[in-house]
Amino acid sequence: MPAQSQEEGVADVVHLDEITVIEARTEQRWSEALAGVSVVSSEELRLLQPTDSADLFFGVPGVAASQDANRTASSINIRGLQDFGRVAVILDGARNNFQRNDHGNQSPVWVEPEMLQEVTVVRGPVSNIYGSGAIGGVVAFETKDAADFLKEGERAAASLKARYETNGEGIVLSGVAAARLTDKVDVIGNIVWRDFGDYTDGRGDTVDNSSFDVLAGLAKVSFRPADFHEIELGWVGNSEDWEEPGSGQYRTDFTQNTYTAQWVFDDPALPLVDLHVSGFVNQTEISQSSGVDALGYDQATGLPVLIPAGNRRGFELVTTGFDVYNASRFSTGTLDHAVTVGGDWFRDDVDTFDDLGGGDLYNPGGERTAYGAYVQDRIEYADWLQLIAAVRYDGFSLEGDNVDTDGDRFSPRLTVGVKPFEGTALRGLQPYVTYAEGYRAPTVNETLIEGLHPSGVVFPFLPNPGLRPETSKMFEAGVNFERDDVFVPGDGVRAKLSWFNNDVDDYIDLEELPPAAFGGDPDCPYLVGLPPIWVPGGYYVPACYRYTNVSEARIRGVELELAYDAGWVFGAGSLAVLHGENSTDGSDLISVPPTVATGRLGFRALDRRLTFGGEVEHVADAERNGTSVDAHTLVNLFASYEPNDRLRFDVRLNNLFGEAYVNYFNAVAGGGAGVQEEGFNAKLAITMRFGADGSTHNGLGLN
Repeated sequence: MPAQSQEEGVADVVHLDEITVIEARTEQRWSEALAGVSVVSSEELRLLQPTDSADLFFGVPGVAASQDANRTASSINIRGLQDFGRVAVILDGARNNFQRNDHGNQSPVWVEPEMLQEVTVVRGPVSNIYGSGAIGGVVAFETKDAADFLKEGERAAASLKARYETNGEGIVLSGVAAARLTDKVDVIGNIVWRDFGDYTDGRGDTVDNSSFDVLAGLAKVSFRPADFHEIELGWVGNSEDWEEPGSGQYRTDFTQNTYTAQWVFDDPALPLVDLHVSGFVNQTEISQSSGVDALGYDQATGLPVLIPAGNRRGFELVTTGFDVYNASRFSTGTLDHAVTVGGDWFRDDVDTFDDLGGGDLYNPGGERTAYGAYVQDRIEYADWLQLIAAVRYDGFSLEGDNVDTDGDRFSPRLTVGVKPFEGTALRGLQPYVTYAEGYRAPTVNETLIEGLHPSGVVFPFLPNPGLRPETSKMFEAGVNFERDDVFVPGDGVRAKLSWFNNDVDDYIDLEELPPAAFGGDPDCPYLVGLPPIWVPGGYYVPACYRYTNVSEARIRGVELELAYDAGWVFGAGSLAVLHGENSTDGSDLISVPPTVATGRLGFRALDRRLTFGGEVEHVADAERNGTSVDAHTLVNLFASYEPNDRLRFDVRLNNLFGEAYVNYFNAVAGGGAGVQEEGFNAKLAITMRFGADGSTHNGLGLN
């Protein structure tokens, strides 16, 4: 009902008041959430015309995405934390936990943008109701369902979309079909094909190994077997291939299948019951075959060996889990309560192999189980005071290669927000403060990694069965601002400003250890058969590497997000300034992104069927522990035109002036030498839509 009521006013048209349940599992507008919450709406997705998941986060403060050889896979960074589950990535309720130790992204995420209805980002450990590990935050991807796609009165509808991109000669074809089979059953299906060649950077040079192909699909069916009951079954599949650069030039095939099931019981006559039960299985597999002969190192002797073309290796993760919670609404005197009680469980099963290259040793197999339970009370008093009190219990166990470890912890949250200025010139301001803790269990890769670095240089990786979980303790102070009719009747302003400090105890990082023979770590051997001199194909480094606990990492920063809409004109802006350090030695945290500022200005005309405008993104220069990138500024233009309800044209010009630049996180992954990003790219798209209702004698009337 909240979304329906917005259709009658400016808010829904101008897209200022998207509803989210991600931060507290109770409905609220993103701009009134007492946390760093951002929503990328369906209309925003149409403006962005994203090619990959990294394109989704323009203008979302505190969020950065990096890519490596595969342009469709991104590692998502929130407030300087990423990889190994520090950011909980959720697709239709299913966790995406895939990890792989290698150069580049440690925790890549594959998401097909054409299938998405909405993306919600929660920054910081305030949403630990979503399970263990989210000390950086949560990114929740929601795919389309029939209720989103079908218009009022339609029984069936379909759309076809084609898009061409000039840089890399990329082609995207997407088809969607949905039907309301009965009043109790809806279905939807979506298939997407992408074919992209190597792109050119801002200097006009072709970036080798940047081509890729994608075939993805989704299917959902929703049942309403009785009043107030809904069951949804879903599948999302993704198949891609690309060539991964490196000494072996590995031809890579990727497949991912996500299966979800959810049951919701919500009877308005029973305010104490709003029950959600869901389960999922997420299967991710990468299979690789080397395309050329390559020099590597024997995993037993460390001596150079020839790894012939055709060497096979594979990395598979199957995550199985469930989530159940109930929200009860009631009042005690003058206080209104929304009490949410729930629990969750998931298990990661990791299986790897590498015929000759040793990839299965520094990506070990094993099993990790994480589970938890929580209770949260959201209290409101007289429309001016809001309090959220929550506590979560987490536990985990990890097994593999003679290692068996576990742990548990309670993590609290307390948030207080007030609206003391209603009826004054400062109406719409809502200051808030939050203290929240989070808990992340170490992963199989971090704990069990063991073996020699496979090529280039040879040195041992050491396991660490005593690795301790990370614990984050965050304080945040912020202010939300909401006001309509600010400059002209019917306009609206929404803004969020926050400052945070996040201390992560026992932060896990890769540490270099000198050999015991040199007075270093007793577990680090000195490989006497490999003198520290150049040998064919590389050289031996007399050192070891092991994931270990840093005593404390501290990240602090300021974030600003604002939006304005008056119907015929709209705008948005964001700013994120972050700083992080290893509190043990004072060194900078390399995982903290540079300062980023964005702006957008757009216009609507021709009865709002024409939308056009421009964007600017400025990324400051950065230098962290020897890795540096120069500042850069990107300018984009966009336009869309809908001559009628059945046809839409979209044009987007990215990097209009062909700026040559390097993504900071790609430079980090490349040891300081990052790959140049895409230069100018024009995206041209056409979408055709057909709908049918029951107005004709045969039950189908074309709209």
